[in-house]
Amino acid sequence: MSPFFANEEASSNYGYPQGYAVKPISEQLVELSKHFKSLNNSSVLACSNELPALPAGAEGWFAVPRWEKVASSYNEAVKKVLYLIGKTRNFYNCRKYALGPKYLRLSERTAVALQMICEKQKGDFLLIPAQFGLTHRGRSVRRVRVVYAPHEFGLGSFIAGCMILSHPERLVQWEQLHIDCPGDEYSPGADGRFDSAPIFFFVDSEVKFNAFWVSLAREHDGSASGFVSSSSV
Repeated sequence: MSPFFANEEASSNYGYPQGYAVKPISEQLVELSKHFKSLNNSSVLACSNELPALPAGAEGWFAVPRWEKVASSYNEAVKKVLYLIGKTRNFYNCRKYALGPKYLRLSERTAVALQMICEKQKGDFLLIPAQFGLTHRGRSVRRVRVVYAPHEFGLGSFIAGCMILSHPERLVQWEQLHIDCPGDEYSPGADGRFDSAPIFFFVDSEVKFNAFWVSLAREHDGSASGFVSSSSV
């Protein structure tokens, strides 16, 4: 394991809420289709009938829309999914007016990984093997970024937000693991220094979206990540 930022790990016993479990793809699509009504899920639904074995590190397969099918830019797609979360539950976006390209961008590793996945799959949705934060609990985002497995990449706000839409049970209380999004890079001052990363967390009876320093290691937080499978799915 990489020695870089090794001191940015907090001891953590936090996990997922009791009611959370990865749903079958068909159930995920039922939830997502409520919000993305114009998207066609037939290709991913057909693929879900014979899924390959999960790659090492993944907790399950997650269906998510291609962000390009949702908006003309990644930033607009993030805004869209945050808006949709706000329509389904108590939600506060702490960065509502600071989500343009000078503030938020996909990390290079995640952009490359998603391109590889997109090249293997057809249709409006993608199937991504992922874990929802437990693997990296207590680690700072920049520590996570140097200890990725070779086939692992960080999830950004859009994919993590879609996973929350299909699995609302994942964020329901303070005493649980909250969700860092290491696949996105965030610049609080829009000054070219992308030294923060987005996070979804639950406090005061609502889900909140914010961005914190990548050096921050907290026992309540865990980074969500995806994996590039050797299968074409």
